[in-house]
Amino acid sequence: MNFFLQMNRYFMWISLIIGVGILLGGCSSPNEETIPTPTIPLPASFDGDLAYQYVVAQMEFGPRYPGSDGHTAVKEWIQASMVGLGWEVAAEEQNFNDIKIQNILATRGIFQAEVPWIVIGAHYDTRRYADHDPDPNLRSEPVPGANDGASGVAVLMELARSLPENLSVNLTLAFFDAEDNGGINGGDWIQGSRAYAESLTTHPDFVIIVDMIGDSDQNIYLEQSSDIFLAGEIWETAENIGVDTFIFEQKYRIIDDHTPFLTLGIPAVDIIDFDYTYWHTTHDTLDKVSAESLQNVGDVLRQWLVQSFGS
Repeated sequence: MNFFLQMNRYFMWISLIIGVGILLGGCSSPNEETIPTPTIPLPASFDGDLAYQYVVAQMEFGPRYPGSDGHTAVKEWIQASMVGLGWEVAAEEQNFNDIKIQNILATRGIFQAEVPWIVIGAHYDTRRYADHDPDPNLRSEPVPGANDGASGVAVLMELARSLPENLSVNLTLAFFDAEDNGGINGGDWIQGSRAYAESLTTHPDFVIIVDMIGDSDQNIYLEQSSDIFLAGEIWETAENIGVDTFIFEQKYRIIDDHTPFLTLGIPAVDIIDFDYTYWHTTHDTLDKVSAESLQNVGDVLRQWLVQSFGS
C-alpha cells in the first residue's frame, strides 16, 4: 500500500471513530431533535467493521417493533444517516391492512429510463415477542434484533457509503417496515414490502433482499422460491471472489420481503441465513453478529453490482 493510500485509510478510520462516537452518543434518547449522521469519506471498498458499527448503533435504540420508541428512533436515524451519505430519501407512509407502514426508500442521482432498476431491501423492524425463546418465561419479551433486522440494514448502509457513483443502474435501497410481526394479534408478515410492491406503477428489473446475514456461523443457502438465474449470478460472484459461505444448494422456502415481488413476476432473491439458532429469541444479540459475515455479503453484492453495471 503506497503512502497516499495509507494516509487515506488513516483519515478514514479517524473519521469513523469520531463519527461513531457522535452516532452512539446520540442514541440514548429517541426524542432528541438532532439525529446523528455519518460524516465518513467514501471508500474504495465495503468495510465490514464499519457495517458492524451500524449494527451497534441500531442496538442502542433497543427493541424496534412498530409502535415502540426504538422504532421511531431508528426510522429517523436511517433517514438522517442516508441523507448524510449523499442519498435522496423518501419516507413513504401509508395505511395497509389497517396498520401504518413506514418504508424508507433511498436513491442516488436522476432516474435513467435506459438502464436497469434494482431494489436492494432489508427490514428495519424487530419482532415484538420472542416466541421461539427456549425459556417460556421470556417469550413475552421483545427480540433484540441484532441479526434479524439490524444486520440487513447495516449492509445496505455500508453499500450506500461504498458503492461507486458511476454505476449504470437505477438503485433503490429499501428499508422495509413491519416485516417481522406476523402472527401477533392477527397481524401478517412482510407488510412493508407488500405495501410497497402493491403501490408500484412500474416494476424494478430485479429485487434483492438481505435478511439475517450477520450470523457469525454464516451459511447462506439458496432460498427455494428465489429466482434461480439472478441467484446464480450472485452465488457465482461469491465463488469468484472466494466467499465460501454462499452455498449454491436449495434448503428452505421462506416467505420474506422478496415474496411480493415474485408474485408480480419480478425476479427476486432472498439472501438469508436461516440456520440461526437465536431466531425470534431474546438471544438475538450483538455478540452473535460478525463483522466478517457482514463483509462477505457486502463484498458479494458490491462486486456483483460493479461487474454487472460498472462503466
